[in-house]
Amino acid sequence: MAQDHVYFFDTTLRDGEQSPGCSMTQPEKLAMAHSLADLGVDILEAGFAIASEGDFASIQKIAEEVSGPTIASLARAREEDIERAIQALDKAKKKRLHVFLASSDLHLEYKLKISRDEAIDRIGKSITQAKGRVDEIEFSPEDATRTDPAYLRKVVATAIEAGATIINLPDTVGFSMPSEYAAMFRMIREQVPGADKIILSAHTHDDLGLATANALAAIEGGARQVEVAVNGIGERAGNAALEEVAVALRVRAEYFKVEHQLKIDKLYPVSQQLSSFISFGPAPNKAIVGNNAFAHEAGIHQHGMLANPLTYEIITPASVGAPAKPLVLGKHSGRHALRSRLEELGYKLNADELNAAYHAFTALADRKKAIYDQDLVNLVDNGVLAPAK
Repeated sequence: MAQDHVYFFDTTLRDGEQSPGCSMTQPEKLAMAHSLADLGVDILEAGFAIASEGDFASIQKIAEEVSGPTIASLARAREEDIERAIQALDKAKKKRLHVFLASSDLHLEYKLKISRDEAIDRIGKSITQAKGRVDEIEFSPEDATRTDPAYLRKVVATAIEAGATIINLPDTVGFSMPSEYAAMFRMIREQVPGADKIILSAHTHDDLGLATANALAAIEGGARQVEVAVNGIGERAGNAALEEVAVALRVRAEYFKVEHQLKIDKLYPVSQQLSSFISFGPAPNKAIVGNNAFAHEAGIHQHGMLANPLTYEIITPASVGAPAKPLVLGKHSGRHALRSRLEELGYKLNADELNAAYHAFTALADRKKAIYDQDLVNLVDNGVLAPAK
């Protein structure tokens, strides 16, 4: 039995670039777009066409030169936004318009200052305006997770009836819990006419540290598109990280029973490329692509890794395109890790020598945060260890 396909909608160049410190030049955005296409993303959101002349030009360039993914542009539910987006996407082989309008009462009253009925009218007109002019129309009710469920069902029904074939249910402010988010997708699928014939999409933010968990919960609830960004960049605390969702679905394939087309051995290079373009890289302890993602210092972990890497690694560095990480020697390391590193450096020790070496090593490690190969060589030079014969 074939597994369901989950489509990856990458918003690194749109939502990701909107976050402080993440602006990219047009050549950088084009280079990232080519890399994302090579990675295998299904949909590439190239920007927000009406936001600036630079965004419009970047979308145009990407639409013209990047093949593989469907190219999308964001647009508010406004006539001028939609016309500008369609114009920017003109040369794309596969075009998607991504229309959004807030649906929560909080946003309708304080941000848009319109009624529920006015919002419904605007949604229908906007999608109708674009219908037949692009290959696909996606609609997002902004702040869906804080929207009255009955009204959300009406909003989604309106968008589907007008011609949207992808409905995104964004957790715009990272408010939802995974069980709640999954339940929302089930509700829409089961209670909105036509929802079983379109693709439901998840867009999650990390304000409570739950973006990846919520994206995965949405898939359990029936979503078959996830909107993600490389390194999890995005507004405020960021979006669901592309690499985390992709690897989770691959490692736990027997649990989720879905497949995707991303080439996960390209994840680390793409992460590094993005980091070189923006003003910061992922945190050292960032899952999948952080510098410490495959590093081990605790002695019991190092012993297990030397015996069998599967003891403490559910994925290998090579599987995501990351370089192999040597065991980190520090005050938490044990004799097994020290012996392994010394043998790599050419020193073969018997039990007594290893014991003496370990005591000298731990004394030094108490004074230094990390021990480097040169430190071990210095111990040898000072007569603490004997060189191999």
